[in-house]
Amino acid sequence: MAPGHHHPHDEHAVHSLPPALDPSVRDEELTPDQLSRRSMLRRAGLLGAGLGAVSVLDGGATRAVAATRAAPGSRQHGGGYLWLAGDHHIHTQYSNDGKYRVIDQVRQGARHGLDWMVITDHGNITHARIGVEKVNPDIREARETHRDALVFQGLEWNIPGAEHGTVFVHPGRDEVAVLKEFETSFDGSVKNAGDSTPRNEALAIAGLDFLSDAVRRRRVKAALMLANHPARKGLDSPHEIRGWRDAQPHIAVGMEGAPGHQAAGIPASAHGPGGARGLYENAPGPQSFTAYPAESYRTWGGFDWMTATVGGLWDSLLAEGKPWWITANSDSHNVYADTAMRRPGSDYETNGRQDDPVYRGGLDLEENDYWPGQYSRTHVGAEDFSYAAVMDGIRAGRVWVDHGGLISGLDARLSGGGSGGERRSGSGGGGRSVTLGGTLQVERGTRVRLDMDIALANGPNWAGFIPTLARVDVIQGEVTGAVGDRDTFTTPRTRVVKSFEISRTSGSVRLSYDLGAVDRPLYVRLRGTDGNRAAVGARGAAVDPHGPAMDVPGDADPWRDLWFYANPMWVLPS
Repeated sequence: MAPGHHHPHDEHAVHSLPPALDPSVRDEELTPDQLSRRSMLRRAGLLGAGLGAVSVLDGGATRAVAATRAAPGSRQHGGGYLWLAGDHHIHTQYSNDGKYRVIDQVRQGARHGLDWMVITDHGNITHARIGVEKVNPDIREARETHRDALVFQGLEWNIPGAEHGTVFVHPGRDEVAVLKEFETSFDGSVKNAGDSTPRNEALAIAGLDFLSDAVRRRRVKAALMLANHPARKGLDSPHEIRGWRDAQPHIAVGMEGAPGHQAAGIPASAHGPGGARGLYENAPGPQSFTAYPAESYRTWGGFDWMTATVGGLWDSLLAEGKPWWITANSDSHNVYADTAMRRPGSDYETNGRQDDPVYRGGLDLEENDYWPGQYSRTHVGAEDFSYAAVMDGIRAGRVWVDHGGLISGLDARLSGGGSGGERRSGSGGGGRSVTLGGTLQVERGTRVRLDMDIALANGPNWAGFIPTLARVDVIQGEVTGAVGDRDTFTTPRTRVVKSFEISRTSGSVRLSYDLGAVDRPLYVRLRGTDGNRAAVGARGAAVDPHGPAMDVPGDADPWRDLWFYANPMWVLPS
């Protein structure tokens, strides 16, 4: 079938549950791969409901929550969302620096427990000219071959005036045409628009406007953009991030809280590349935002400095009441300890793709990446197993992320009385409750409680051990409204307010934190750690006494420093 032609499978609003997720399918009826995947999925999945909003302070923000349509017995809890693990940053042989076939990445992602994946080959002149069309039949084939996985087509956008970003669209008859026109017209590499100039920054906004218009005109059902490895080179300035988000808040919705390339940190003494986690080994360049400190060019516990710093750039956005979500991804190009290599003699510039990989004759211990789902996972609360539901869940902020299978599931909710939010059974006291990404509206002075149910890891991860959760931190900040300086990247009223030491090593734990009588807008977010590495946070012990430590290039084994992070929830008293 020619690229761009209608395929009925692409536009199904709701898909039947894949066998691994379908409780009506017995274990003995599954293939070995499906059974393996089900065993992984049994360690995952929970949760409730959330809200999407333009701004928590915006009276016109969307506050409706669609009724759940999760199948009985599927990965649901409370409000009934399916928690679907995925990865929105994956490269293939259609990238100039890639190697694997689409089917290789999708197969590996499915075997490592992923439900959804986005193919994001690099934007460049060759990809715009040839690659967008060429990769599409392979993506369509993967959709048909692996019905257990949702496979999106996207690309890694060279954001004009900034770094990279994932752009992807809902499958449909015009997915190729929209992505090709977007890349041709708005990619920084294609348009020679990489410098940090007002003109190039305006081109980036125009690209987001184009995507919004494509949705409005129903060329595609939905489109999303997420900034990739935002602090790696210091190119994504605070005002640019605010600009993307404010221009199209339903398109530009977040950033990678943790980058890919995590295997790069395995020390050479442990038969690894001996580099920096995430390839965060840079120094300021001529296009970098000059106010960023030297430590922003490193990861912290494997997470980007913008996310890892309590009271830092991410919190400065949340303190404005701006929904801006985090993810964690593989950025998989070439996998550590794999046996394949790029076929010699490949001519990417002519063909728009690398030739299929071949056996290298041994293990490649110099590569920096993991397979999708092998180390990093982004868990999205979806109303059903469909492309639209995954995109809606990301847009609404129903997302938590983990490294190394640190935990199996997370159910976090704010509850209290009031006139908004979503009523849920079991919330206590007849009050109301919201989950990740949600805004709880209460009467001023209402007591609000944060409840957390955490399913601990109950099986070994890819490295062969069962991770142990040692501590969970509650981070709280005040919502103070818009900043005067759009290059602000700190906020003074955010800190760790509670730390829970975890003694259990299996099963689940239930934690609660009393926010007290709330009389001003605020937000809370969560993180957890295996406790192997910690340091006083960048803004001092009074703000973050035991945060992630800065990763040292050459000595940053990612399996010895595991964290999870969750997106925020707001309380809005009136």
